[in-house]
Amino acid sequence: MSRRRRATKRTIDPDPVYKSLLLAKFMNKLMQDGKKSTARRIIYNALEKFAEKVKSENPLEAFEQALENAKPTLEVKSRRIGGATYQVPMEIPANRRISMAMGWIITHSRAKTGRSMQDGLVGELVDCYNNQGTTIKKKDDTHRMAEANKAFAHYKW
Repeated sequence: MSRRRRATKRTIDPDPVYKSLLLAKFMNKLMQDGKKSTARRIIYNALEKFAEKVKSENPLEAFEQALENAKPTLEVKSRRIGGATYQVPMEIPANRRISMAMGWIITHSRAKTGRSMQDGLVGELVDCYNNQGTTIKKKDDTHRMAEANKAFAHYKW
């Protein structure tokens, strides 16, 4: 029997309005200093505005589509082989894809100066929904980097 303690995934409750685990995870990522009610207010108001802008009846489906467009599939990881460090392209696991996309959307929403977080989030989600903007550029750069280092793919572990 192993004496090592294995990490266990925590389960989170779905959000109260849409009953979505994905939205609850996004809410937790957006939250700062434990202020969940503030994060919840920002997200729900942003989702309503976002659905109006993209002319969608279901804000949750539009949000999921925007997140799907922002998810990367490949990334590069550094691997040291005999004194040289190679950037090895790797496929990203599903849970990390979601987490990376959410992180990028939130980071780029916060970076929009002169706007409230709610407006920044609406703008970034609209851009992701339309396959444009800084988050999609980040995803494309990640894919481009993986494509450029395809020659080192045989160093996968």
